[in-house]
Amino acid sequence: MPMNKTAKTLMIQGTSSHVGKSLITAAILRILKRRGIKAAPFKPQNMALNSAVVKGGEIGRAQALQALAAGVEPTVDLNPVLLKPTTDSAAQVIIHGKVHAAMSARDYHCFKKEAMRFVMESFERLASDYDVIVIEGAGSPAEINLRENDIANMGMALMIGSPVLIVGDIDRGGVFASLLGTMALLTDEEKELVKGFIINKFRGDSTLLAPGIEALNERAQRPVLGVVPYIKGLRLPDEDSVALEAEHGRSGHGQGVVVIAVIKLPRISNFTDFDPLKGIDNVRLSFVEHPEHADLKGADMVIIPGTKNTLGDLNWLRERGLETAIQKAHRSGAMIAGICGGFQMLGTSVKDPYGVESGSAYAQGLGLINADTVLERDKKTFEVKAMASLFGAQFDIKGYEIHAGETQVNDAPFATITKRGGTNVDVGDGAAVVGSMLWGTYIHGIFDNDRFTQSLVGRLRKKKGISREAGQRPFSVIVEESIDLLADTVAGHVDITEIYRIMGL
Repeated sequence: MPMNKTAKTLMIQGTSSHVGKSLITAAILRILKRRGIKAAPFKPQNMALNSAVVKGGEIGRAQALQALAAGVEPTVDLNPVLLKPTTDSAAQVIIHGKVHAAMSARDYHCFKKEAMRFVMESFERLASDYDVIVIEGAGSPAEINLRENDIANMGMALMIGSPVLIVGDIDRGGVFASLLGTMALLTDEEKELVKGFIINKFRGDSTLLAPGIEALNERAQRPVLGVVPYIKGLRLPDEDSVALEAEHGRSGHGQGVVVIAVIKLPRISNFTDFDPLKGIDNVRLSFVEHPEHADLKGADMVIIPGTKNTLGDLNWLRERGLETAIQKAHRSGAMIAGICGGFQMLGTSVKDPYGVESGSAYAQGLGLINADTVLERDKKTFEVKAMASLFGAQFDIKGYEIHAGETQVNDAPFATITKRGGTNVDVGDGAAVVGSMLWGTYIHGIFDNDRFTQSLVGRLRKKKGISREAGQRPFSVIVEESIDLLADTVAGHVDITEIYRIMGL
C-alpha cells in the first residue's frame, strides 16, 4: 500500500541502462526550479563507479548533477544505496554515504529487503523538506528475475504510489519493441502507475515516427509525451563507463594538438575527473586500453585514473603490456599523472592485507614514484581544499577524496591539503617529481580547477611548440549552460503541462 507523503513525486524509469534517465531527470528538475518549485532528485539504488563526496559521505555523481540542476544542496539522502562494483560479481555496498559491507551479487539480492528501510528513511526526510521529488530508476523495471524485494524501480514506485514515465532510447534502435516489451512484463498493479513514455535521442524528422507512436499508444494504452532530439554539445558528466566506448577525443590529431591518453582500466572510477579536458582547443582526450593505441604512443600526457580495484587493475595493466608503454612514454618526455588509485599504481608497492578490494594481498607498483600504499579497512571521504605546486607555481585547489589507501611518500608532495570537510589541516598529498612531469594525487576533481588546468595544458602546448594559446571558459559555466540547454530542449519537445498534471501540480 502506498505510504502517506507530503511531497509530489514523479519517477523516471527506462527500458535499460544508458537510455537517458539521469539527464531527463535533471532536465525536469531544472524546469521545476525555473518555476520556483522546491524539488529534489532521488535515486533509491545506484550502481556506479562515478561518485561525488557530499556532506555525510558519497553518492552517485548523477545525483550531484541533478541537485545542481535543481539548485539544492546535495546530501546522502539523494542516493541512500550506492553499489560500487569491485569484480563482475561483487560490490562495495554504501548506505547513507558510508561503506556498509562488501557483498556478492547473491548476498546483496538477499539484503535488498533490509536496504528498503534505509531507502524509506531517506525518502521520508526528503518528502518533508521538498515540494516535489523526481525519482530516477535504475536499469529496467522489466528485469523480472530481480523483481523480488525491488527497491530500484517499481518496488519503490509501489511503495510510495508514485506515477511513472518510461524512457526509451531510439538511437539504439528497437525503441517501440523495448517500450511495449517493458509494459508486457509489468504486473497489472505496476502498469497502473505508468502514465506515459518519452522517446529519447532522436535524430531526423520526428513526423516519421507518427505511425509507430500511434501503434504504441493503441497497444500500450499510454501516450508518448514527447520525442527528445539527440542533443549535441552537452558537456555533462556520464554516470556509466558505457559512455567511454563512444569517446574519440576532440580537436583532431597531429603536431598542432596536445594528446592526453587516459588508461581505460576495467574498474575505472570517477572518470568524470577528465570532463574539463574535453572540448579544449588543441587538445585530444582519448581513453585507451591497448599499448599499441596511436594516442598512447604519441601522447603528450598519460593519466592513470581512479579504480575500484587497484591491485586487480594494476595486474591487468601489466598483463596488457601497458606498464611498458607508460614507462616508454615517461622516458620519451610525456607527462605522467595518477589520480587516486592511479597514484597508488605509480608507486613502489600496493598492499591489501584486509582484502578491502580484492583477493590479492600485494602487487608491485610501476615504480615511477617512491611511495608505498596500504589499503585500510576504513574509507576516507572528504571535500578538500589544497595548495598544489606545479612547474614552480602555486594553485588553490578544490576537490574531494575517496580512498581507503594510506600512502607513505618519499618524494616531494604534489599538494598540501589545508581543509578537510570543515576542519583546517596541514596534510601532504600525493607526489611530484622530475620537474613536475610526473605527479600523482588523491584529489578527485583536480581538473575542475580552471587556473590549474589552463596552466597544465599551456605547459604541454608550449613543450610541443604550439604557439596558439586557446582561452577556456570556466568549466562550471560550461556545465550550467549545458543543463540549461538540456532543460530548454526537453521543455520544447515534451508535454510539460501534462507532466505537471501527472505529478498533481
